[in-house]
Amino acid sequence: MTDRQTIDVYNARAEEYGQLDASDSPSDSLVAFMEGLPERGHVLDLGCGPGTSCRHMVRAGLIVDAMDASPEMTALTARIEGVAAWTASFDDLDAVQRYDGIWANFSLLHAPRADMPRHLAAIHTALKPNGRFHIAVKEGTGEARDRLGRRYAYYTVSEMTALLHIHGFRTGDVRQGRDRGLDGSMAAWFSILSYA
Repeated sequence: MTDRQTIDVYNARAEEYGQLDASDSPSDSLVAFMEGLPERGHVLDLGCGPGTSCRHMVRAGLIVDAMDASPEMTALTARIEGVAAWTASFDDLDAVQRYDGIWANFSLLHAPRADMPRHLAAIHTALKPNGRFHIAVKEGTGEARDRLGRRYAYYTVSEMTALLHIHGFRTGDVRQGRDRGLDGSMAAWFSILSYA
């Protein structure tokens, strides 16, 4: 279920959000995700935001699809040559064994906790056998809105690892850190690289 208030924030501040992570080099997590993909691998950026990761994936020679529930974010991503971008919610993912990799970087944390099992099942179905899946979320418990009104669901590493295992993933590399977000506050986060 897409949260209208969250999408409204991203629509209003899409350009600003794009400047938060406009680095010319990919993050260590993105490098690790791309390293194991086949040449010309087909990837999906699920909740692509302004397309920062998409740009790096295209440069690496990957075939890139991108979807986001914010039309303004999708419009920014669609400007990147080599990216097929469209506006859609997590529930619109209905591919079957199409992708070599799915990148969900700080996107699925906006889905209600009750919906996460359904989304993980759809992602597993959309991946080819042994396909790679990156998920990054904010660390914590429960659900809450931030200072801007965006809805977040928080997880612990052990909780997310268990969810991934339940839905057929083998988990690998775990990274953790703290960063300042769009609302100006510092928050702990973690990412997990897993395999279908």
